[in-house]
Amino acid sequence: MNKSIVLPLSYILLSLACSRSDKVVVLKLAHALDVTHPVHKGMVYMAERVAEKSHGSMRIDIYPGGQLGAERDLIELLQIGSLAMTKVSSAPLEAFVPEMKVLGIPYLFRDDAHLWRVLNGDIGRRLLAAGTGYHLRGLCFYDAGCRSFYTKSTPVRTPADLAGLKIRVMKSITAVEMVRALGGSATPISWGELYTALQQGVVDGAENNPPSFYLSRHYEVCRYYSLDEHTAVPDVLLMSTVIWASLTEQQRQWLLEAAEESVAVQRVLWKEASDEALREVRKAGVTVIHPDKTPFRDAVRPVHESYRGTEIYNLIEAIRRVE
Repeated sequence: MNKSIVLPLSYILLSLACSRSDKVVVLKLAHALDVTHPVHKGMVYMAERVAEKSHGSMRIDIYPGGQLGAERDLIELLQIGSLAMTKVSSAPLEAFVPEMKVLGIPYLFRDDAHLWRVLNGDIGRRLLAAGTGYHLRGLCFYDAGCRSFYTKSTPVRTPADLAGLKIRVMKSITAVEMVRALGGSATPISWGELYTALQQGVVDGAENNPPSFYLSRHYEVCRYYSLDEHTAVPDVLLMSTVIWASLTEQQRQWLLEAAEESVAVQRVLWKEASDEALREVRKAGVTVIHPDKTPFRDAVRPVHESYRGTEIYNLIEAIRRVE
């Protein structure tokens, strides 16, 4: 994107994303999630903390449910400065920030504790800063659990069960490579169109975390949920660097503190929502499968090796070394 063109335009649009009325700075945050989603609730908490810390001199207005566009649209709005903040999955973000690809590598993290040591450490900070050159400033990571396969009529107990199945994935190169390595046919489809695509047989299944599987009501169509937990793709809270530059140092500090505090709250909410989701889909008649993960790990080793000699592979190695 031509920065000499974008920046003047972004400043023209600044008032749309960050307005000042009676000395109150109002930041507009848009995302595609439902208001019942734990990530949305985490951002609501962040907004409350910003208002408290600033004694009412800052406010975050949240526009949920895709009111202002899909994830890619919202990222592009940030880049030109016409939106202050958004929450996106790190998977589609890799099209804008190549380093984010590493977070979509299957079976990269040993467990949940390893994931959060990485995200809260030097590597996580490096990834959040990697989008600065693209006018995107990462503020924090939110828990999005582990992604697993759900299917309409074929239970997935081994990678061989994916053979011939069309599996919806996010618009992510690493997600496509993973499903292909496991023997399935990867089919990128937008989240909003997926329920209908499942109903009509455009795809045979998809992959996502328990709260998303439940809240989307995809369990009404897909009767098998296989907890192979192939990836732990976090959500990322992003801010336009144009809007960030318009804030004072104090305002930035309030925002960063509130974002960090919201992560701890959101992770508790996530655990509760994930447990509830699994209970509810079981009650609805979904068969929840706990497969042996070893064959899945073995099948995706070529995905890891395909990055050898690249910066992504250097990141993979660095993540493996984190204790």
